[in-house]
Amino acid sequence: QVQLVESGGGLVQAGGSLRLSCAASGRTFSRNYMGWFRQTPGKKREFVAGITWSGGPTSYADSVKGRFTISKDNAKNTVYLQMNSLKVEDTAVYYCGAGLTVATYDYWGQGTQVTVSS
Repeated sequence: QVQLVESGGGLVQAGGSLRLSCAASGRTFSRNYMGWFRQTPGKKREFVAGITWSGGPTSYADSVKGRFTISKDNAKNTVYLQMNSLKVEDTAVYYCGAGLTVATYDYWGQGTQVTVSS
């Protein structure tokens, strides 16, 4: 079992920055793939960024490339999402996920709200 706790969401003006954190506990490394997803009312949850505990390449949605950076600290069992140059359309609930593969995320955090104002 993996438990995920997110923090760092909040209000920010367009062009500003936020850093989200996802603290993992339990059998942390039983799920090698870690990712950030986001969802707004009436829309499906979409992939934002992904990383692996084992050191594989990172991946990003086209909409956030060059602005967001995913990183991790294995010793702290924590994954981060640094969000720069935020846009109003980045407003969403952001979720941390863990899974065996990129297609099988089966543990999720509670979500943290990110609101970008113009």
